[in-house]
Amino acid sequence: MLAAVALPVALHRTYTYGVPAVLAARVVPGARVVVPLGPRKVVGIVTRVGVPAPAGARLRDLLDAPDADPALTPPLMELGAWIARHYATPPGVTYRAMLPAALTTVAHTAPPVKTQRIARLGTPVESLMERERLFARAPKQRAVLELLEALGGLAPVTRLLEEADAERGALDALVRRGLVTVERATLMRDPFAARAVPRAPRHRPTARQREAIDALAALPPGGAALLHGITGSGKTLVYIEFLRALVEAGRGAIVLVPEIALTPQTVDRFRAAFGERVAVLHSALSDGERYDAWAAIRRGERPIVVGARSAIFAPVPRLAAIVVDEEHEASYKQGEAPRYHARDVARRRAQVEGAVLVLGSATPSLESWTQAQRGELALLTLPDRAGGATLPVVHVVDRRRWAVRPRRVDAGAHPAAPTPPVPQEAIPVADHLEPGMLPFGSAITPPLEQAIDLRLRRDEQVLLLLNRRGYAAFLQCEQGHVKQCPNCAIALTYHRVPERLACHYCDHREAPSRACAECGMPTLRERGLGTQQLERLLGERWPAARIARMDLDTTGGKWAHSEILDRVARHEVDILLGTQMIAKGLDFPNVTLVGVVDADVGINLPDFRASERCFQLLAQVAGRAGRGAKGGEVYVQTREPGHHAVTCAVTHDYLKFAALELAGRSRPAYPPLVHAANVIVSGTDEQVVSEAARALADWTRRLIAAKVPGAVDVLGAAPSPIERIKTRWRWHFLLRAEDAAALGRVGRYLVEHGPLPRAAELRLAYDRDPVTLM
Repeated sequence: MLAAVALPVALHRTYTYGVPAVLAARVVPGARVVVPLGPRKVVGIVTRVGVPAPAGARLRDLLDAPDADPALTPPLMELGAWIARHYATPPGVTYRAMLPAALTTVAHTAPPVKTQRIARLGTPVESLMERERLFARAPKQRAVLELLEALGGLAPVTRLLEEADAERGALDALVRRGLVTVERATLMRDPFAARAVPRAPRHRPTARQREAIDALAALPPGGAALLHGITGSGKTLVYIEFLRALVEAGRGAIVLVPEIALTPQTVDRFRAAFGERVAVLHSALSDGERYDAWAAIRRGERPIVVGARSAIFAPVPRLAAIVVDEEHEASYKQGEAPRYHARDVARRRAQVEGAVLVLGSATPSLESWTQAQRGELALLTLPDRAGGATLPVVHVVDRRRWAVRPRRVDAGAHPAAPTPPVPQEAIPVADHLEPGMLPFGSAITPPLEQAIDLRLRRDEQVLLLLNRRGYAAFLQCEQGHVKQCPNCAIALTYHRVPERLACHYCDHREAPSRACAECGMPTLRERGLGTQQLERLLGERWPAARIARMDLDTTGGKWAHSEILDRVARHEVDILLGTQMIAKGLDFPNVTLVGVVDADVGINLPDFRASERCFQLLAQVAGRAGRGAKGGEVYVQTREPGHHAVTCAVTHDYLKFAALELAGRSRPAYPPLVHAANVIVSGTDEQVVSEAARALADWTRRLIAAKVPGAVDVLGAAPSPIERIKTRWRWHFLLRAEDAAALGRVGRYLVEHGPLPRAAELRLAYDRDPVTLM
């Protein structure tokens, strides 16, 4: 017998191997197999068995089939085949991405497991009289037995003895009497095992929420809906109540959340509703933790899966629903092959398995919104905040009206009265700051300063968004030279603690110099405010305030996100400062003020989605305020107060934003009005890359003219907005088409047959449905 095997290599085909008789029973579609590939051994996935032998080929045999059951079920195999076609990715690369890392390498062909001794109730002691007789002189034995009963009749030995405050001899005596048995069982490496299952009251859905829950329950298998609910409207409660009936019927569900929003707040809500039946999958897990969660899911022990984008591949038996929360988030797009979008993969998987798909957002992606307008998604709305709360009042602060206000920061408590706002024309513009003077007004304008001061006086909490990490965006000398990354076409970001210049693309780091490398000038000025500098300014302005910073520099640890947010929940933080990771998924009733320090970060990037991302970020972060009875306010500082992304966000007007943005994408046409793919050519030599990209774009135009004339447009080639990353030069061109099938055919043929010289380490990246063109 011969089998076709998909291998994790760049070729878009399968490989044929002989199947030894001893392995035949395990070699089925979806099974993992170990095969020889040249001098190496690799893990592949069987796609078919009983295939014919290729003409003239000398076939080698499979080396091993390590699993008793296939690693990928038939629906997942079908899903993987679709991903490979849609995103023009080799099938072996696709199937590898669908499995935990512990299953994809020969070194971990049999993933290591941990075991522990488990105590289980044996012969029951029914009557109280019998219990009194048996344990008259053995109170510790009785304590162990009754604790085991209270724990449901099954518990780890170490936990049982510790909580009963008993020695091992008491348990051994129970075993000899036949009242308890002890066995060795596999220990699941659960990162949430140390966190108690939270207890929360079961809230009664509002009338609007009940309408949404009933509408979701009425959807047919494979049906899909967009739940458009404003921030604070209780979308999570709708998800939980919809899933509750499915789980009680023995069905399973997947809940996707953006990676950055996967906080204990989100997980705890589902654990409070479903207890230990929840599995969590995200990038912070170790390989062992991820494998154990995957195995428990496949066995049906954890029917609810909460996780980031790769959780869409969780092997949930009897899958009945998929929820994609904050479906607009760009983090659902995979940055490496296969460059899938989890929202679109979720749609396909729901169709394959007959599950209901729920897309939820306060600021839906324009792709989902247009699908709902066309009737491809049922549109459900939650227009009001739950619990009678109202949306916060939003103030726009025009930063052009405020000049730099040099000041010396006084140590001590808050000032006796807030400083009244001073318009720009009433104060001189400072062109020089003396040592020790801080440009506080350039970061926090007087209106926002007064609002922060008022909240601190009231013992309320403040959330400040600045979507730029580091201390300063770059260093610049008096002649205008900027210190650049040696590997990327990007300025190095200045970090104060630890002091270094760092590239946020390739992670290059170097010590800052005292003089400019270009002209030798001794003075290097810090330009562009970052979260580190803002943290320092806030601490000097309000020295008594407890400030926490949340960005990639402070959340590198495994539980760093949760530790910071737990402190906020306990009101051990007065001001939470952070990048976009604080803009969504947070619900703190005592946060009554949200300040957007610089709304212009990213608004004018050379990317057709820049305005959409800005609107979503502003609307989402504004929604963190006013979730409690105290209400809330939002201050948005911007130099472009008339930009539609700003004006629509501050008025909470998604419908107006969608109409304006879609009109702006009609000429020239961009997604979602057309389908698109970004084709990127990269290499180590700038000239070779530019010539290869132009030649490939021209080749693609000829291909389209010959095969599907007029069906696909080619724009470019041109340098990418960031021309060089990690020493590789980058050019790109864009494919656009109204017909998705035509784009798919052209894209697959381009990836598999497009001419690319063997020079300068040239590589081709095909990004279907891109979320950014940077």
